[in-house]
Amino acid sequence: MIAYLLRRVPSAVAVLFGASVLIFLLLRLVPGDPAQTLAGPDATPDTIASIRHQLGLDRSIPAQYLSWLHGVFTGDLGRSYIIGGQISDLVGRGLTNTLVLTAFSLFLAITVSLVVSVSAVLFDRRWLNAVVAAINTVAVAVPVFVTGVLLVLVFGIAIPILPAGGIPPDGFIAKPDIAVQYLLLPSICLSLPVIAALTRFLTESLRTELRKPYVLTARALGISHRRIVTRGALRNALPTLLTVLGIQTGQLLGGAVLVEAAFAWPGIGQLIEQGINRRDYPVVQALLLFSVGVFVIIQLTTDVVHAYLDPRIRIGGRA
Repeated sequence: MIAYLLRRVPSAVAVLFGASVLIFLLLRLVPGDPAQTLAGPDATPDTIASIRHQLGLDRSIPAQYLSWLHGVFTGDLGRSYIIGGQISDLVGRGLTNTLVLTAFSLFLAITVSLVVSVSAVLFDRRWLNAVVAAINTVAVAVPVFVTGVLLVLVFGIAIPILPAGGIPPDGFIAKPDIAVQYLLLPSICLSLPVIAALTRFLTESLRTELRKPYVLTARALGISHRRIVTRGALRNALPTLLTVLGIQTGQLLGGAVLVEAAFAWPGIGQLIEQGINRRDYPVVQALLLFSVGVFVIIQLTTDVVHAYLDPRIRIGGRA
């Protein structure tokens, strides 16, 4: 397992390095001067030049990149002069809120998809399959921002039983029952497409497993259908499901941008939006690189867990 992991780490590092170069260069191609934006429309050329010097924009592109890369490794991401505050503090606060929302959404997605998929296979009824297929289609087809608006209108305004937006005033730990109320609507909105994707994939994987020879042998031995599904087919379908789960986790983070806007959730998504709209290059650079890093870590973790569950992958990884 360690040898397999060591073989995967260099490619992950190469992806991060390439992403850092692309992010740095692409942001330099965006129209507009951040020094001009920060100084204001009535600023003198001397004032703009002074701000450019403070931001390091008067140095060469390679020097700016190396300085930024050094800050990334040392944890000194600099200061946001447009949004305000240290970038590390801004990212830390936004990251905490986004991770809580994403983790709760992922928990909902895994729990619901497992229950629905196993139930659809155990109780193989035509009407049940039709209902599950219809719900999956709607969940995938309707954009998350539309779902978010509908949830707010129904459960936040028409039937005000849940908070329509924001985060718990006392944090997520002090009063967990209140925190869950704030998390329910945005988490449901964010997890619906993932629930649909996981349910569809896992249901088909379980049905594929039930057509394999070992299931016929188990039935001949008198093993119950429930035990075959929960102990045999489900266990064999999980390794492949992990790959899909890793991809869907990345989509959760991507969808969080829209969901956070719909529910006024102060996370990474809102911070990215503010940074782009205000041309706050240091903030956008840090957030984009962080996003790529999260995707790489999720993919690497998924591959390692998959290799742990399926020894054939580990053997191939050493070859």
